[in-house]
Amino acid sequence: MGRRDDMRGEPPDGSGEATNDPEWTRDLWSTVRCAGVLLALLLLVDWSSGRLTLWRATVWFALAGLLFVVLCPDRVSAGGNWLASRRLVRERRVRTDLLVSVRCLDGISQRVLLRDAFGGRVEIDPEVLVRNPQLWCRLDEGARKAAADGILLCGTTVLRQISRRVDRETARAVFKASGLE
Repeated sequence: MGRRDDMRGEPPDGSGEATNDPEWTRDLWSTVRCAGVLLALLLLVDWSSGRLTLWRATVWFALAGLLFVVLCPDRVSAGGNWLASRRLVRERRVRTDLLVSVRCLDGISQRVLLRDAFGGRVEIDPEVLVRNPQLWCRLDEGARKAAADGILLCGTTVLRQISRRVDRETARAVFKASGLE
C-alpha cells in the first residue's frame, strides 16, 4: 500500500523541504511546565495536610495528564502543496493545491478550517500562520493555485484577512528590528 498522497492522485511536488512551526517546542514545554506545576502543587498541598494517599496521588497525576492533553499544541508543518497538523495521536493533512474551502470558525479560540477535494480536513490556529510567514507562504501558494484552477469554492475572504495580518505583523517586526517602532 502506498502513501496517502499516492492514493489520492497526483502527489504534491517535492519543492523544498517541509516547513515547521518553530514556536511549537516552546509551546510544548510551556504545556509540560503547566501540568508539572499543577501536579506539584496538588501533591504538596495534600502532603502538607497529611492526607496524601496512593489513590489521591493517582487522581492528581491523572488530572495533570488531562491538563497536558488539553493544552498540548498542534504541530503544524507544510511542504510542497500540503499542510499538516499533528496532535498527540493523529496527523491530519490537506493538499493546498486542491483546497475547496477555507472557513473561519469562531468560538473560544479562533480556528481556520481547510478542506481539500479528497475530503482531507485540517483545523489550525490562524496565529500559527501569522507567527510563521514561511508556513503562510506554503499555504498561500497552494491556495492561489486552487483558486486559479477554480477548485477553491469559498474562503478567499478568509485568506485575504490572514494575508493582511501576516503582512502587518511582518512589517511590525521589520520596524522593530530596525528601531523605527
